[in-house]
Amino acid sequence: MLHLHHLENSRSFRILWLLEELNVDYQLTCYQRNKAFRAPESLKKIHPLGHTPILEVNDQALIESGFIIEYLLKHYDTEQQFKPADDNEAAWEAYTFWLHFAEASIMPLLVMRLVFTKVVEKSPRLIRPVSKSIRKQVENNMINTSLTKMLLMMEDRLQDNHWFAGTEFSAADIQMHFAVAAANAGEGLDRIKYANIIIWLKRCQEREAFKRAEAKGGRIQF
Repeated sequence: MLHLHHLENSRSFRILWLLEELNVDYQLTCYQRNKAFRAPESLKKIHPLGHTPILEVNDQALIESGFIIEYLLKHYDTEQQFKPADDNEAAWEAYTFWLHFAEASIMPLLVMRLVFTKVVEKSPRLIRPVSKSIRKQVENNMINTSLTKMLLMMEDRLQDNHWFAGTEFSAADIQMHFAVAAANAGEGLDRIKYANIIIWLKRCQEREAFKRAEAKGGRIQF
């Protein structure tokens, strides 16, 4: 039995979505964040790091969304629906690149942006103008330029491809979705400048498995 421990508004939604795409039996336990916007301490009883996603398989606790995705595809994607075949070199390279790009490149920038937003929110009123100024400098000097370059690269990729690996939906799209949804939070991405990204987001969210995952694990909100 597969047992997914899912934290609301977190990257563990990826695994919930993939499990629905694979149409396999699994147990789901959902958790809410505490007042500090962190995962509850109870998760440390399942894995010492206390992070989600955690997928229990035969009493073994697996962590890290990329690893869990690869594990599930190896053992449950019997028809190889969600990962290009090795002999399809172009699709395999694109799939592998975007699968890793999500966590290695774009998510660190988005997490940094979130952290500084939370710092401003939690700052005492008297020093909040200072914390806002620091956040603005960090965003302008360290985040925005790099993030724009990445978004433009993604926009270009989706110009001639419905999905990140090419013509077919894959687990790379599942891995990328959370990052793109985070980038689209707040005021949202420019719908003209990033039209292909916006269309891709809609394609993802129209999938029946995505809708089932939302119904079970909650809608992602930033």
